[in-house]
Amino acid sequence: MATIKDIAKEVGCSISTVSRVLNNDPTLSVGDETRSRIFEVAEEIGYRKKTLKTLVKNIAFLYWLTDNEELEDVYFQTMRVEIEKKARENNIELTTYKLEGGIEKIPLDIDGFIAVGSFMNRELEYLRELTPHGVFIDSTPDPAHYDSVRPDLAQITRQAVEVLVEQGHEKIGFIGGTYHNLDTDAEEMDGRERAFRQTMEERDLLREDFIFCRRGFSVDNGHYLMNQAVEQLGEELPTAFYVAADPIAVGCLQVLNEQQIEIPKRVSLISVNDTSISKYVSPPLTTFHIDLEEICQNAIQLLLERVLKKRNIVKTVYIGAELITRKSTL
Repeated sequence: MATIKDIAKEVGCSISTVSRVLNNDPTLSVGDETRSRIFEVAEEIGYRKKTLKTLVKNIAFLYWLTDNEELEDVYFQTMRVEIEKKARENNIELTTYKLEGGIEKIPLDIDGFIAVGSFMNRELEYLRELTPHGVFIDSTPDPAHYDSVRPDLAQITRQAVEVLVEQGHEKIGFIGGTYHNLDTDAEEMDGRERAFRQTMEERDLLREDFIFCRRGFSVDNGHYLMNQAVEQLGEELPTAFYVAADPIAVGCLQVLNEQQIEIPKRVSLISVNDTSISKYVSPPLTTFHIDLEEICQNAIQLLLERVLKKRNIVKTVYIGAELITRKSTL
């Protein structure tokens, strides 16, 4: 039976180095040539062949967000950390490229990529010239060429409305952000707002004056928009709001507390993401838990299917969410 000692002897390095490479130790500093040779020899002599994961090299992680966007929404920070973790677990050599570096910084010889953020058409065209193997997380900017995995925000929105209606609410508002189109420099309707409008219209409950949106998914934006709602609507303020993301909802809670508007007795809130802060605000947020670990694992598997199994059919995967009920709803 093949052993680590056999691999070390063949490669010409220490048993410890072989062990750490085979166990994907992220703290180990070893050359690419040695790392590749260890895996090659392990395969050749049949060492743990059934459980050994093939080394996948030249994969780019395109983290196309500004530092401010990451600071405003811990959702993306958590996603970045999870992708880096899953890449190590699956023996993928991942190199991160950021928005400020520009798309031209990505090497011509990449074998695939995982991408988070917003991309211009010219950037998508550039990527198509580099590789057919790519996965977008949280968006589907190029469904004809690349895979994507994202939370099913349309279904989450429909469920949020259903929950609020079941609780007796008819006057339901929406507070959210807009999507910034980098190609036109225009603000466009986010998918959550679109789904909210459709769902409320189907129930004959849609009111335009109950919808408040502005660019950004930050706490400050939530504070600004809820202030607008309170000032403009007064006693006509909805009895419930569906809020597009937890940071916005935190800002909304601040205003309602400042104005001494009782939550949930006078106004209920349901949000999206279930970030760590949602359970510590006052009152704790009812929110949909988006399983980022599951999303990132699916992204990794889609990439491996493309790179290793040479799958050519494009896939778009939608991930559901679990409603976590806390004290911001009845």
